[in-house]
Amino acid sequence: MNIIILALAVLPVIVLAWYVYKKDKYEKEPFSMLLFAFFLGILAIPMDLVVVGIINSLWKGSTVFYSAFWEAGIPEELCKWALFMIVIWKNKNFNEYFDGIVYACFIGLGFACVENIMYVFNSESFGSAIGVGVMRALLSVPGHFLFAVIMGYFLGMAKFKPMYRSKYLIYSIVFPVVAHGLFDYLLMLSSALSESEMEWVGVVLLLGFIYFDIRMWKFGVKRIAKMQERSRIEHNNEIFRRIFKS
Repeated sequence: MNIIILALAVLPVIVLAWYVYKKDKYEKEPFSMLLFAFFLGILAIPMDLVVVGIINSLWKGSTVFYSAFWEAGIPEELCKWALFMIVIWKNKNFNEYFDGIVYACFIGLGFACVENIMYVFNSESFGSAIGVGVMRALLSVPGHFLFAVIMGYFLGMAKFKPMYRSKYLIYSIVFPVVAHGLFDYLLMLSSALSESEMEWVGVVLLLGFIYFDIRMWKFGVKRIAKMQERSRIEHNNEIFRRIFKS
């Protein structure tokens, strides 16, 4: 039974990691670096717990907005962003536009993997673990992946467009935080209202969440394609430079 639950928790992470790895067409990242980035995502879990503990000690809120942003969106994305900046930013392997997305996604998926395992194994029964695993495979893990695509896109732009670096670095943390917080807020509030007398509002918010999720997927796929194109151009330019040098 535990093997089935573990597989359900890990499989969506593997699928999305393979997806972004295959999208890196021009200069594959070293496997050791990808594992390291994945480990950074795991490391972000205890960092996040510390940050949330500090936030709660300073100001403990009880609203859905507080839970979505101050206990999830802000600390989780901040920890992932900080580890990227500390470890990946100046690494020699971060040498093309698309690498920002690759490394950010592996960090995000490392975080999502451990979080997923924690949730499914804390379920009260095998049936509830399956239910939680399926829901998180469809929502939470892809959510972390998409927040990472947003972060990685702007980090790639910041790295290779130094004249706009400050702007893109700000975007690289603000937009994932907003996306993550809004994702959780709409989902949590729609769930809470669907169990109250305002069930119809919960349904409306759920539809809003579905629309928001679709828009995030479209944004993420477009940014992946855009960064692939930038990497292709840089790759071709590098080939031409080597030809003319020889």
